[in-house]
Amino acid sequence: MFPLSPISFDVVIFGGGGAGLWLLDELTRAGYEALLIECSALGTGQTIGAQGIIHGGLKYTLGGMLTGSATAIRDMPTLWRQCLAGERAPDLSKTRIRAEACLMWRTASISSQLGMLGARVGLKARPSKLAADQIPGALAGCPGEVFKVDEQVIDTASFVECLRVRLCDRLLLANKDSLEFECSLRGIEAIRVAAGESELTFQPQAVVFTAGAGNGPLRELARLTPGLMQLRPLHMILARGGLPELNGHCVDGARTRVTITSDIDSDNRRIWQLGGQVAEDGVTMNPVETISHTMTELQAVLPGVDLSEIDWATYRIDRAEIRTEDGSRPEGVQVKKEGNVITGWPTKLALFPLLASEIKALLDEPSGLDNSASHLQSFPKPSVALPPWETRERWFSSKEIN
Repeated sequence: MFPLSPISFDVVIFGGGGAGLWLLDELTRAGYEALLIECSALGTGQTIGAQGIIHGGLKYTLGGMLTGSATAIRDMPTLWRQCLAGERAPDLSKTRIRAEACLMWRTASISSQLGMLGARVGLKARPSKLAADQIPGALAGCPGEVFKVDEQVIDTASFVECLRVRLCDRLLLANKDSLEFECSLRGIEAIRVAAGESELTFQPQAVVFTAGAGNGPLRELARLTPGLMQLRPLHMILARGGLPELNGHCVDGARTRVTITSDIDSDNRRIWQLGGQVAEDGVTMNPVETISHTMTELQAVLPGVDLSEIDWATYRIDRAEIRTEDGSRPEGVQVKKEGNVITGWPTKLALFPLLASEIKALLDEPSGLDNSASHLQSFPKPSVALPPWETRERWFSSKEIN
């Protein structure tokens, strides 16, 4: 039995990554009495592990076609840019911007040249050619033209912190092992969870899962249709040391051979996050093999960069998405409503706003509840997760790899 006197909410959200936080902000501004429950640190998993690029669809047009994925995402850079400038809600002006644009360059292969042409199809954030004197030194040895793409790169931790400060009274840090759902044919009737030393019970009108890979266990606990989600793994690479600042993509045919974003760690060392094809390739490799492969790729795509004194680490992350028949990435955001439970997957960081809009459209109007969140101000609140380079215990030197 659940304790008496549950606290009522219009919406209870599970998952404090960027998708859940953006949705909470949107619902709060629209008058919903909403609560977000997180069982770890905010952003843990996909949000903090992401490279922070506000994609505009460029990588989905490399084959020369305006794909469904490119169509879904092409308006996002403009929307994000307005939010990051404080010109529209949510006000994200305190988010740290790592770069105002990304660069795009190619290798010497014919397929790489074709990819560069394909990337100019049907987008709003289209590549613009850099003059020779604008090309950074890191790309000096690369063949062909270099382009700039108006895709901002954000520090995902500061983005999460920006929303945490705005929404703190509506956040709850809960014990994952204590979570219980009271279910009916309608969906979830009640939620019981431990927060600190207390046990709380909530009575939601609607429940939303935006917990990334955590959506699977939550759906199982809620007795929802199994097998709806898929996980596509990545093996991301980190480099630190005497590296130049660089944010962008090396294009080779219809793929991004490597995507690089830059930051500075707590000891004032330059960090590169490396994704793209190298992170796909590394899924079946151990860390040393993945780093060795990445070093070889970097020597090919950035021949002018010295990697001899660099330290390396890796981390694994799963992209959680709705299941497709062939296991490929779905196009656009994915939302599934089952009774009063909604499960959402944004697919890409840039699509958080679109996911929030689609979920909101599935909800009933706000009930007029009088500030249920005020009952929770004294309960534990989740902090923001650290970026992956601050939590790696094992780093390898270039000499160790070679």
